[in-house]
Amino acid sequence: MILEKIKSEGVAHLSYMMVDGNEAVVIDPRRDIEAYLDIARREGANITHVFETHRNEDYVVGSKALAQATGARIFHGQGGKVSHAEPVKEGQTFEVGSARLSILETPGHTFDSISIVLADTAFSEEPVAVFTGDALFIGDVGRTDFYPDQREEMAAKLYDSIFDKLLPLGDGVQLYPAHGAGSVCGSGMADREFSTLGYERHHNPMLQHSRDEFIKLKSEEHHYQPPYFRKMEELNNAAPERASLPHPKALAPGQFKAHCENGVKVLDLRTPEAFCGAHIPGSLSMPADVAPAYIGWMVSYEDELGLVIDEPGDIDESLRALYRLGYDNVAAYLTPGMTGWEASGADYEVIPTISAATLLQRYEHGDDFVLLDVRAIDEYEAGHLEHATHLYLGHLPERLDELPKDKTIVTFCGSGKRAAVAASLLRQHGFEKVENCLGSMSACKNLGCKIHK
Repeated sequence: MILEKIKSEGVAHLSYMMVDGNEAVVIDPRRDIEAYLDIARREGANITHVFETHRNEDYVVGSKALAQATGARIFHGQGGKVSHAEPVKEGQTFEVGSARLSILETPGHTFDSISIVLADTAFSEEPVAVFTGDALFIGDVGRTDFYPDQREEMAAKLYDSIFDKLLPLGDGVQLYPAHGAGSVCGSGMADREFSTLGYERHHNPMLQHSRDEFIKLKSEEHHYQPPYFRKMEELNNAAPERASLPHPKALAPGQFKAHCENGVKVLDLRTPEAFCGAHIPGSLSMPADVAPAYIGWMVSYEDELGLVIDEPGDIDESLRALYRLGYDNVAAYLTPGMTGWEASGADYEVIPTISAATLLQRYEHGDDFVLLDVRAIDEYEAGHLEHATHLYLGHLPERLDELPKDKTIVTFCGSGKRAAVAASLLRQHGFEKVENCLGSMSACKNLGCKIHK
């Protein structure tokens, strides 16, 4: 029996493939399905079952595409209202070689959430692992805010799912959730991607509360819902059919410039340092690991996109990251990158950067500037610099009129990545006096800045 985890960076999505003999099962597949097909070929196995633990909000599922490629059956929790899957209910079991997969209904994150319990019947009927979807994470639990008028009800359902169904499986049972640290589906997940139910029972902060405390905490939690979540719902209710990655044109600087002038929206996927050092005028900074949480606030699915990347060889991974979010309308990418653009004589812009040390000096000198903190509200309330103006990055496009154009604006976040996005957005809208504080709060903490709460 072989179990492999397939991680999708950026969205921090975790899918799984279990192989026993010549049969295989995939749990929560992503849209680009080649990884599963490669494993099946390597192991000489047929993918026979595909399970969705819930309707996902943050990425496009690959269930139908995988079924089209392999003939596998697709299963989803009952009440999920998805047209492409067979409904399953509590107690239903599936035999794959010596593996037995048993369904638990574990609502709370969504009404249709299921967990899948794995037993290796060659040794025991007892469970060895459980795939919990977004019900129970490593270090956190799932969001319960997707039904705003039923927050307390969903929090109660999640608590009961965890304490009445998952934890009783046994302390030694291995835990395999559908997301890891960095996902928009939780805020306190551990960086590691291995744990047991027993470890979580004793050390997961959210599992140390009484039922009433848990319900209160979860119902009062603040999460943002990027606009692209609605697009994911639309796509995942039916699941997209199999499709290949987009095939954008590789354009030299002159050709790329012409595309820009014809209305193509330029996304710069390079690091904040690279973007601030030189970028195409009017382009939007969107570092790859920031994109899943913020691209939906700023880029329409109708926009025709042109990409700026570090190296032409990076294009496939860049396309995959966008493809998993449903952004297929990629027309072109710049080759050989910004060095070619600069060498062509085309105009470029820079965004000045300042260090945390320089920022502190400005505070000490009483300089007149706006420190724009674009972190999430819980990050801001946990600690911020004096006199900071807080505007969540996702809300910034619709609140630009609250900022002055006659003062220097220093963008600020946790590390400088989101601050680069904010700075590029401000420059797009005519703000000339913009700087990015690279390192931002991380650097400030290391320098011993005075943090306010």
